[in-house]
Amino acid sequence: MRMRRNLLFVMSIAAGLMALTTACNKGTKDVSKVSPTTGWAYNDPKNGDFQVAPAKEQITGPGLKFIPGGTYTMGATEETPFYEWDNQPRKVTVNSFYMDETEVRNIDYLEYIHWLQRVYGQDYPGVVRKALPDTNVWRNKLAYNEPLVETYFRHPAYHEYPVVGVSWIQANAYASWRTDRVNEILLIKAGYLDYNPTQKDSNSFNTEAYLAGQYKGKIPEKRKGLLHFGKKGKNEQNDTTLQRVSFESGILLPHYRLPTEAEWEYAALGLRGNTVGNRVVERKTYPWNGSSLRNDNKKYMGRFMANFKDGNGNYMGVAGDGNDGNAIPAPVMSYWPNDYGLYNMAGNVSEWVMDVYRPMSYQEVNDMNPFRGNVFKDIKRTASGSIAPKDSLGRIQYVPISDKEAASRNNYNHANNINAGDGDFESTIQSDWGNPSRDEIMNSTRKMYDYGVTTLISDKSRVIKGGSWADGPYYLSPGVRRFMNENKASATVGFRCAMTRVGDPNESRQKKK
Repeated sequence: MRMRRNLLFVMSIAAGLMALTTACNKGTKDVSKVSPTTGWAYNDPKNGDFQVAPAKEQITGPGLKFIPGGTYTMGATEETPFYEWDNQPRKVTVNSFYMDETEVRNIDYLEYIHWLQRVYGQDYPGVVRKALPDTNVWRNKLAYNEPLVETYFRHPAYHEYPVVGVSWIQANAYASWRTDRVNEILLIKAGYLDYNPTQKDSNSFNTEAYLAGQYKGKIPEKRKGLLHFGKKGKNEQNDTTLQRVSFESGILLPHYRLPTEAEWEYAALGLRGNTVGNRVVERKTYPWNGSSLRNDNKKYMGRFMANFKDGNGNYMGVAGDGNDGNAIPAPVMSYWPNDYGLYNMAGNVSEWVMDVYRPMSYQEVNDMNPFRGNVFKDIKRTASGSIAPKDSLGRIQYVPISDKEAASRNNYNHANNINAGDGDFESTIQSDWGNPSRDEIMNSTRKMYDYGVTTLISDKSRVIKGGSWADGPYYLSPGVRRFMNENKASATVGFRCAMTRVGDPNESRQKKK
């Protein structure tokens, strides 16, 4: 199955490159030759060479499944036994996006560690150490799990199992690395770069650095002098450089990232199978149809649909006839996928999402792509306004937008919007509090989320979704939400990546054209 998925990705790359090559060979036949608003020709070196790519849709990146956007009721689908009331149902809309078919595997993360070791290990060994999973999460004061500490991450027997012991910070770093590796291979397949196994430290491929002109890489000899979509001019026959790919070319993919809580929950519910026309005909308790934990198919009648803890001490069932058959995480393609083709959106391991946790998140005003955690940033620039040099690891630097830059805006006034509308001191108007400065607000002891004093919730509390191999049935419901510090890790928490869909939100409609 994994081989089939990789083959489909290669085929989608080939189809995209064939369309690009055809467009290049035909000059500008697949796009308007002349601007209808200025009369100037596109892709013409004689008049400034404004490059216009042929119109095309986003390809599906490796490991991803397309999730068509829509409206759904986000929140609890059953009564909470713990009286948390932190996920009251409300109707929201999410745009179309892509989601990993499975949780990120141990072998995927080992590939990441290997690349870091090869590129940064000699001069920056701390980068590698910082990325390693915490295998000590398997230790328990009253259990013998030492073999898992030593084997779960690295032994080949566990290659297809979900990686655990990874913090929210580490999961985001992996997603950024994955973005660069996918975009690098796309540029190689398109002929704009050559393989460069000797890249090291600051001379390593980074998508933003490449787009900013701060990464050159190795240029294939046969492609030197190639223009994007036009033809060579008379003075360009001896050109020994390659015109750089811009994001406008459509070759590069958007970032891999963690899904938002709204995206994860929407994808887990898999609403494709229980709709009539444009209506959802039932509320799903679990990612599969119905409200039972067991399969109702005659062939698999009575088998558990997920990997979870079925009561005290029962992690896998009796010997020889295990209900879910796995005492710890199972291989990522175990059990049955939901209607979007996603595996283990309930059970196996819980998963990190992007959002900062707040118990009152359901009261957020925004009902379109809801998300808590925005800290708006911009590329760091020099005094002259040009992009600042990349850092020692080859990455473009970003800085939070200053209050001065945001002062005249209508849609936000600060870079950090984590606490917007959450009921804390900054977001509450109280006449007896006067008109404090922003420094007084941020340093106030009267904040609602005063970590370690009045609550365990802080700005570093991140939402985790989905039940795990060690959780009971209640946590298998997509609406259930918990939180953990972004720097912490657990043997029950893993992650999967998502990607924004650009262009037409309906993939099937594009295929019919």
